[in-house]
Amino acid sequence: MNDAQLHDGNPHHRRKSTGIIEVHGPDGQRKTLNLAEMNDADAQLAAQFGYKPVFKREFGYLSTFSFAVSISGLFATIMTTFSFPLYAGGSAAAVWCWLISGAGCMCIACSVAELVSAYPTSGGLYFTISRLAPRDWVPALSWITGWINLLGQVAGVASSEYGAAQMLLAAVSMGRDFNYTITTNTTIGVMAALTVLTGSVNSLSTYWMEKMTKTYVIFHVLVLVSCSIALLVMTKTKHDAHYVFTDVEPTSGWSPAGFSFLFGFLSVSWTMTDYDATAHITEEINEPEVKAPWAISLAMLFTYIAGFLFNIVLCFCMGDPAEILLSPIVQPVAQIFYNSLGKAGGIFFTVCGFIIIKFVCFTAMQALGRTVFAFSRDRLIPGHNIWTQINSKTGTPLYAVWVSVFFCIAINLIGLGSYAAIAGVFNICAIALDWSYCIPIACKLMFGKFEPGPWHMGVFSKYVNAWACLWTLFVSIIFILPTVRPVTALTMNYASVFLVFILGCAAIFWYISGRKYYSGPVIEAEGYESNGEAPALDGEKKAELA
Repeated sequence: MNDAQLHDGNPHHRRKSTGIIEVHGPDGQRKTLNLAEMNDADAQLAAQFGYKPVFKREFGYLSTFSFAVSISGLFATIMTTFSFPLYAGGSAAAVWCWLISGAGCMCIACSVAELVSAYPTSGGLYFTISRLAPRDWVPALSWITGWINLLGQVAGVASSEYGAAQMLLAAVSMGRDFNYTITTNTTIGVMAALTVLTGSVNSLSTYWMEKMTKTYVIFHVLVLVSCSIALLVMTKTKHDAHYVFTDVEPTSGWSPAGFSFLFGFLSVSWTMTDYDATAHITEEINEPEVKAPWAISLAMLFTYIAGFLFNIVLCFCMGDPAEILLSPIVQPVAQIFYNSLGKAGGIFFTVCGFIIIKFVCFTAMQALGRTVFAFSRDRLIPGHNIWTQINSKTGTPLYAVWVSVFFCIAINLIGLGSYAAIAGVFNICAIALDWSYCIPIACKLMFGKFEPGPWHMGVFSKYVNAWACLWTLFVSIIFILPTVRPVTALTMNYASVFLVFILGCAAIFWYISGRKYYSGPVIEAEGYESNGEAPALDGEKKAELA
C-alpha cells in the first residue's frame, strides 16, 4: 500500500484503505475480511501494518489523555521518590533537578509520540524497528528491544504495586499514631493482594476500562491542587525562597556536592517514564495516529510543569529534611502531610496518593497485558499461542493479563531476601524502558527510513531525537550507581546485575532457538485489490503465525 493510498490531502488524517484482507490464523485457518466494512483505524491496522483487528476501539480524547497522565502518577510517584533528591542535595536538588531532567524526559516523550503517530500498533516502539532498520537487522534489534521493554514494564508495575503497599501501610501507621511497625514481609503480602486486585480490574472489558480511566485525570488534578493549597495555608513555619531554590545539603556520602546533586535526576526519571504505554493501547483508540501522540506529549508536559510546581510547594513546607527522611513510615512526603495537616489530613492525602498509584497500576497493567499480547502475536514470547487468546466475553487478552500479574508478584518476592535487591529491580524500570525507546529512535536517525505520521516535529525532529538518546545515556550511568556511600551489601545498587542477567538470558534464548523461528513482527493479514492481485504491504516480509 503506497503513501498516496494511505493519505488524503489532510496531513492529520489517513484515507481509509479499501479492498479484501485474508487473515492467516494461528492454526492455519484463513478468513477474508472486507476493509470497507471496518472503521478507518482497523482498516489501517490491517492494510498498512498487517495485523488482524481484535480489540474494540473505545478510547477517545479524554480517556486517552487520562490514560497517559495516569502512567506517571505524578502526585503518588513524587511521594515515593522525594527522598532521592533530598539525599542528593536537599531542597535545591528537588527543584532544579526536576526542571533540568524533565526537559530531557520531554525530548524522549516527544520522540516517542512521533514514532507512535507513524506506527500506531499495540507493539509500541518495538514494532517500529521493522520499519526503521535494514531488513537484516530487524530480527536481532526487535528481539532485544522487545525483551528490554517487557522487562521495564514488568519492573514498573511491580515497583508501583510495592509503592502502593507502602503507601497504604503508611496510612494505617498514621491511624495508629505510628505504633504500627511496617515490615518487609507485610509489605510484600499487601503488594501481592493489590496486584491480584489490579489483575481483576484488568479482566474487565475495554468499555469499562475506558469509563474508569477517563475519571482519573480529574481526580488527580483535584488532589494535586487541593493538597498544594492545604500545605501552603496550613504549614505554620515555611522555608523562605532563598532556602528552597539555593540550599544544597547533600547527605548521600558522594563528593563533590555537584556529583551528589546528579542523583536528584532519579525522581524525575522514575516519574516521567513509560511514555509508550499509550502506544500499547492504540488498537483500542479511535484515530490513534492523532490521539495517542497528542495524549503522550500533553500528558508529559502536564507532568513536567505540575511536578516542578509541586516540588516547590513541598520544599517550602517540608520543615527539617533530616527529620522527614527519618520518618518511621519511610514516606517523607506522607510525613510532611502529617506534620502540616495533622492526623486526619495526613491520612486523607496519603490515601489519595494510594488511590492515584493504584490507577497507575491499573493502566500500566493494561499496557503490559497488551504488550504481552502484541509480542506473542509476533512469536517473541514462549507460549505465544496462549497469550494471544482473546476472551469472548470481555474482548481482552485475559491470559496475557494474568501471566503479567504472576511475574509482577514473583519479581517482588525477591524483597523477602533483600530490600537492596528488590530496589535494584525497581531501578531497572526507567533504564530498560528508556533504552527500548532509544533503540528505534537511533534507527530513525541512522537509516533514514522514517515516514512521519500526522504528529511530527518537522525540522526540530532530529535535534530532539539526538538529545533524547544522549540524555538517556547520561542518566543510565547514574541509575546503575549506588545512591549512597559508603557502599555495602545493603546500599549496593544491583540494577546492573539484574540487567546483565536478563539481557544474557535473552541472548542465550536467541542463539539457542529464537533466531531459528523469529524474524521480526509478523503479518497476519494480506490484502488483495479487486483484480485479485496482492498490493505491497508496508513491511517487505510476509509471515504467518505458527
